[in-house]
Amino acid sequence: MKKWPLNKSLLFALTSSSLSRQTKLSNFHTKAYHCIQQLRNCNDFISATLAHSNVLKCGFLNDTFTTNHLINCYVRLQEIKDAHQVFDEMHKPNVVSWTSLMAGYVNVGQPKMALWLFWKMPGSLVMPNDFTLATVINACSILADVKVGRRIHAQVEILGFRSNLVVCSSLVDMYGKCNEVDEARRVFDIMDSRNVVSWTSMITAYAQNAQGHNALQIFREFSSLMLDRPNHFMLASVINACASLGRLVSGKVTHGAVIRHGHDSNDVVESALVDMYAKCGSVSYSENVFMRIPNPSVISYTSMIVGAAKYGLGKLSLNLFKEMIDRRIKPNDVTFVGVLHACSHSGLIDEGLEHLKTMFVKHGILPGAKHYTCVVDMLGRTGRLDEAYQLAKSIQVGSDEGALLWGTLLSASRLHGRVDIAVEASKLLIESNQQVAGAYVTLSNAYALAGEWENVHSLRTQMKQTGIYKEPGCSWVEIKDSTYVFYAGDVASCPQGREVMSLLRELEERMKERGYVGGSMGLVFVDVEQEAKEEIVGLHSERLALAFGLINIPKVVTIRVMKNLRMCRDCHEAFKLISDIVARDFVVRDVNRFHHFRNGSCTCRDFW
Repeated sequence: MKKWPLNKSLLFALTSSSLSRQTKLSNFHTKAYHCIQQLRNCNDFISATLAHSNVLKCGFLNDTFTTNHLINCYVRLQEIKDAHQVFDEMHKPNVVSWTSLMAGYVNVGQPKMALWLFWKMPGSLVMPNDFTLATVINACSILADVKVGRRIHAQVEILGFRSNLVVCSSLVDMYGKCNEVDEARRVFDIMDSRNVVSWTSMITAYAQNAQGHNALQIFREFSSLMLDRPNHFMLASVINACASLGRLVSGKVTHGAVIRHGHDSNDVVESALVDMYAKCGSVSYSENVFMRIPNPSVISYTSMIVGAAKYGLGKLSLNLFKEMIDRRIKPNDVTFVGVLHACSHSGLIDEGLEHLKTMFVKHGILPGAKHYTCVVDMLGRTGRLDEAYQLAKSIQVGSDEGALLWGTLLSASRLHGRVDIAVEASKLLIESNQQVAGAYVTLSNAYALAGEWENVHSLRTQMKQTGIYKEPGCSWVEIKDSTYVFYAGDVASCPQGREVMSLLRELEERMKERGYVGGSMGLVFVDVEQEAKEEIVGLHSERLALAFGLINIPKVVTIRVMKNLRMCRDCHEAFKLISDIVARDFVVRDVNRFHHFRNGSCTCRDFW
């Protein structure tokens, strides 16, 4: 084979050129690396603009990889306008560029802009990835826009992300936030694999949509599979489900899981525990958890203030509020709802009115419909109906807030026999198209207490003709890990019905020996004999639940009854007497507050 003569000059030139290119390439990468590191280390707007200038000087503005880091820098600092300007100046933005900007808009509370970008994206011929889809689904969650969410779900199917873990977890969360729990469950069920995020999303969807039983069932399933450790978000959702159901035993079990998994110092979980124990009628446990929090936040304080208020411990609520202010923790609007609620349920009128006046002046919080409703309730409970009525008329409210406002005034006017105000409040409540049955029944009771029987008959006839029926009274008790439900007058399906009825008859006789007169105190039974009235009241759901609890719950354990309606005065009087007769403590959570019966008295001091 012929050997070509070696041209040393040519070899030297080629080698030098190659080395030069490598050196330039090395210098380019070195400079790019330093620019990216500088962008990552930016912690304020000034350092970001300096890093931006450096990117320009080094000529990296056309380098997509470096420019994406610049966008992320501005997004991290929530300088979204600058991030968008950089994006607009890019020659070839890729999927990372688009997704980063969308995420930036979501993070600064502008989810509609994120969706606008997503619908523009197809025109750039850049295809979304799983993180893009998860980001815009999150935008729909924030907006609770299920219509757009379904359109993006369709895109998920078309683009082949149906089995993607990140995308499906976001869909479950989105449908849950939009109150479409069945759709959330359908997505959850078709997932090939699930992680702690997807399980948490499903549990939260149930918990936030008043399906606490299903939330607890999903958590039990997750725990039995032992696939992963629960995170603090999951545990907080489970605790919230226990709170909504009044499931103290389940709440304590979950508290144990919190401690085992090391989440007992998490602020979100601690606040949820404070709230749960308070809502389950164990305010002492609630206070114990609260006292162990080293640096309680506004959420923890608010949970404790509201819990104490519901329990009738108004002074404790106000002391906690003062302590919170002394520690320079800024209250929010919910804190003031708790404070005003505490004043209302403890008859602290002057203190309540003073807090309403200083809300904006001292704390910069403008009173809203919920705050004024608390004040209407506060005035109404003490018989200052005219003031309550004038205040209610002066408030601008939507339909939801209006229903709460007029329902509050209606209850107070019935309690104090002000039929004129009751008629006006019931009309406005019925016009809001909410609590309609309750409005009719309460107005009927107001007429009856005033002796206006023709109006009572007319109203009841009107209810029958329009097909409006009062929500049946329902109560439940928890024993170990089981819940037993009782309905007013339904002895046939009552657990241990024969024993329950026998005990109630025995207690009735012993109460009468102490001067108890059964009947319709505050309730209307048209064309019913006195003996029948006593029997009907004696079969209210809370009495059935109490008797069942007395039979099955050990004497050293407090009996806790949950009820879906307001406790009537007859049952309230009966529970006080029974607590003394059997020498036991009972706690009843009705739709308004807690009643703790002990030694013949109640913590509400007959003021509820």
